[in-house]
Amino acid sequence: MNDSSASAAASPALSAIGGVRPSRMAVLFLVMLVAAAGNTAMQSILPAIGTRLGVPDWWVALAFSWSALLWVVSAPRWAAMSDRRGRRALMALGLIGFASSMLLCGLALYAGLAGWIGAGVTFIAFALFRSLYGALGSAAPPAVQAYVAARTPRIHRTAAMALIASSFGLGTVIGPAVAPFLVFPVVGLAGPLFAFAGFGIAVFVALRIVLPNDDPRFAARSAVVGYPSSGGGALAVEDDDDEDAVAGGNAPHLRPASRALGWNDPRTRPWLLAGLLGGHAQAIVFGIIGFVVLDRLGLRGDPGAAVAPTGIVLLAGAGATLLAQWGLIPALSIGPRASILWGAALALAGSIVLTFAGGLLGMVNGIAIASLGFGLFRPGFTAGVSLAVRRSEQDAVAGQVASTNGAAYIVGPTLGIALYTVSRAQHGWLAFALIGGISAFLLAWGWKALRVD
Repeated sequence: MNDSSASAAASPALSAIGGVRPSRMAVLFLVMLVAAAGNTAMQSILPAIGTRLGVPDWWVALAFSWSALLWVVSAPRWAAMSDRRGRRALMALGLIGFASSMLLCGLALYAGLAGWIGAGVTFIAFALFRSLYGALGSAAPPAVQAYVAARTPRIHRTAAMALIASSFGLGTVIGPAVAPFLVFPVVGLAGPLFAFAGFGIAVFVALRIVLPNDDPRFAARSAVVGYPSSGGGALAVEDDDDEDAVAGGNAPHLRPASRALGWNDPRTRPWLLAGLLGGHAQAIVFGIIGFVVLDRLGLRGDPGAAVAPTGIVLLAGAGATLLAQWGLIPALSIGPRASILWGAALALAGSIVLTFAGGLLGMVNGIAIASLGFGLFRPGFTAGVSLAVRRSEQDAVAGQVASTNGAAYIVGPTLGIALYTVSRAQHGWLAFALIGGISAFLLAWGWKALRVD
């Protein structure tokens, strides 16, 4: 490890972001950012769209749940395929699925809002077109994670994985925060979807230009065959310390050996459970916040007027996430376990503030505190599970991370909206009690279960 660390320090291609050139890391960052933003961008406008179309609130949640279910099923398959097809190819496929989904969903919602089709048909078409994102868009994140893990020395991997995780976490917040400001006069509330389709196409072009074709033979899960021993067999040497050969493309031309990684693996199980718990708390918060703004500002009768204040609330969350991931984590060198525990504590505090917030300022403060916590939690979860396994298992763990992130959106938003609806007359306290309960359990359980940094 010392040799590879010295090589990393001497090589100009390696920096604080690992063994990936800054221009390529920027593109990978954008791929993750767009993929995440596409999953959550509609959270700030769909409550207003659903109210305008006169559909029940839970219809909105089901549209997200269906796409999330496809994501969970598809992500591990794409992760396993990246060794054979190459990471850039799967990133490109994910971006194509994302852009196509955004465009078609935008057309469906525009037709419904214009009165060309009924509300029921509109949401059925919307859910079907979201399938493209869940089934194909899920190819990009695990490919990005495995690409970075395969090209960064272990000493730099926490910083590199934290940066990639921060892009995904930032996207989940920036999507719904920016969407309200992309409502254009002609296309109306469907405008953000058309805009994000354009973003996806732009990132796809950048990917094709900046990122070279990667040879799957130098994948994160590859095993380097050592010198044949006199015993008659080739010694399989793990490539965890052969960082520079992999990053520079100088490793022998060998076909990688497939590595299976079970969901019950004791090394990764605590981190994945932490990711699932924290992910559900975050999914519930951002699943109900649009409806909270509608109700507490008394805008159910004029849902279009709720788009701007919803954007303000979510923009505060995006700023807090940036502060956590680009300010606190690098400045304080917070490790994975500490990031998760501090994140859970702040999410708990934010849920309490949101429970009693009666106006816009209170909601801004509550979402900022909670988002600061989620901004700490997500990079900690991603880095922790990556560091728990060998380089040869990074593809598998990347698929598990993507599935865990998506799993939170299968039940979380629907359950949160159901609890919020039942207790709407009491400020939706049941939903916030669930968020706080999850965060409190994660804090107490994680203190004992997660490996010390």
